[in-house]
Amino acid sequence: MTRNNFERNQKKSWVPTILIGVALIYLALVIYIPTANVFAQAFKKGFGPFMSNLTEPNFLHAAWLTVLLALIAVPLNTVFGLCAAWALTRDKIPGRAFILSVLDLPFSISPVVAGLMIVLLYGRNGWFGGWLLDHDIKIVFAFPAMLLATAFVSMPFVAREVIPVLDEIGKDQEEAAKTLGANGLQIFWRVTLPNIRWGLLYGILLTNARAMGEFGAVSVVSGNIAGETQSLPLFIEDAYKQYQTEAAFSAAVILALLALVTLVLKEILENKTGHSTKKVS
Repeated sequence: MTRNNFERNQKKSWVPTILIGVALIYLALVIYIPTANVFAQAFKKGFGPFMSNLTEPNFLHAAWLTVLLALIAVPLNTVFGLCAAWALTRDKIPGRAFILSVLDLPFSISPVVAGLMIVLLYGRNGWFGGWLLDHDIKIVFAFPAMLLATAFVSMPFVAREVIPVLDEIGKDQEEAAKTLGANGLQIFWRVTLPNIRWGLLYGILLTNARAMGEFGAVSVVSGNIAGETQSLPLFIEDAYKQYQTEAAFSAAVILALLALVTLVLKEILENKTGHSTKKVS
C-alpha cells in the first residue's frame, strides 16, 4: 500500500507541471510571441523611425480622437454606473434581475452588431434619419456616432464593479449618518464614496481601457476616414492595409503600452479592493 501510494503521488506531482506547461505554451502562442513581434517590428529600423511615425499627422489626429472619445465616454459612464449601482442596491426596484441582464448587453452583443444598431437608428434610412437629415444633424459617419458606440461598449464596467461593493458594505453607515442629520449629498460624499472609491476607480480603469481600445462598433459607424473619423485602432488597421507596416506597428506599440499600464493599475486596485471582478446574481 505504501509503495502504491508513493507511485500514485509521484504521478499526481507531474499533473500541475504539465498543466502549467500547457498554459505557458498557450499564452506564448497567443499573447507573448505576438506582442514581442509587435515591438520588434516597430523598432526594426531603430528608435528614430519609430518616433517619426508617431509624429505623422494622421496618427496624431487618430490618437487625439481616441483620447477625446475616452474623455467624454468615461465620465458619462461613470455617472451612469454610479446612478445605476445606487438605484439597484439602495432601492427596491421591480425587475432587478432583468435590469442587470440589460446592463450586461454590451458584454453579450457583438460590437459590430452594436454599431449596426446605431446605423439603423441614426443613419440616413434609419428610424430617426429623416428627422436628423431635415435638421442638418449628422450622427453616423461622424464623431457623435463614434461616441455613442464607445459609450455603449464601455457602459457596464463601473456599475458592475460598484454594485458588489455597495451590497457588501450595506446601508448601516448611511442610515446612521442620516439619523445624525446628514442630507443625501453629504451621505454620498462623506460616507458612500470613501467606501466604494477603490471599486469605482477599478471600474473607471476598465471603462477607459475598453473605450480607447474599441474597434468593432466604431469601425461600423465612423466611416474610417483618415484625419477625420479614424480612431487609433482604426488607424492601425488602415495603415497595415496600406502597407505602412512600420506606422501600424508603431501605433500598436502605443496601445500595447496602454494595455500594460492598465494591467499594472488593475493589479494595484485589485490588491486595494481585495477582490477580482465580481458578478451579481
